Amino acid sequence: MGDGDDPAVLACVVERKELTEPMEHRTDRRAIPQRSTRWAAKAADTLAAAKLTPNQISVGSVIFAAAGAAALIASTYTDNDAARSVLLAATAVCIPLRLLLNMLDGMLAVEKGMSSPVGDIYNELPDRIADVLLIAAAGFATAGLVTAGGIDVGIVLGFTAAILAVLTAYIRSLGAALGTGSFFDGPLAKPHRMWLLMLGCLAAIAEPWLPWTPGWVLFATLALIALGSLLTCLRRLRRVTAVLRSRAQSSAEEA
Repeated sequence: MGDGDDPAVLACVVERKELTEPMEHRTDRRAIPQRSTRWAAKAADTLAAAKLTPNQISVGSVIFAAAGAAALIASTYTDNDAARSVLLAATAVCIPLRLLLNMLDGMLAVEKGMSSPVGDIYNELPDRIADVLLIAAAGFATAGLVTAGGIDVGIVLGFTAAILAVLTAYIRSLGAALGTGSFFDGPLAKPHRMWLLMLGCLAAIAEPWLPWTPGWVLFATLALIALGSLLTCLRRLRRVTAVLRSRAQSSAEEA
């Protein structure tokens, strides 16, 4: 592959073009295919008709995340397999509902023209709270599974994965603040993290009938979330720095 075909070089070309476009032609929204579906439009219409604001819907996403996190933590304190299954299934339901509200709040704000001066705060902060609640709760759901020197590795892994998840959003926001644009690249952006956690909860339901101690599925899920989030941080940081260096080089050439 020649230099002209290097993905990093091509990315820089696209990013430099984006920097020269008028602000109104650029977007800082995550590409969500479901946003253009008929059912999503009807859901947004229903919420707007109910006089719900985008900010209220953003707070609602945290409520679903908190409910899912509570169910996840409670699942580790029951010896009843049926009760554990119900709690894990409840978390698996709360996760996509949280994502659904994350999408609908933006639709009301943009498509329905219901944005507010503090909308950006409500768009970002509840997301970060929801991430920490659900991912850290998964760590508590593995409590006692692995310990080292009196330290519960599962709980530490949960908080590590949660911190890395928040960092992915921080680097994206940092890039936007520096004028490089918002990069929503994976491999493990917010939707991917949540879908992975949902699948982990569903798979964990079968653990009582599998040849290992319940908790290992969520432990492995957290390890994947932590690794994927770390790679996502590095990839986004690389893209931000590439644009900044490209901008500096362009300025030097013009001078």
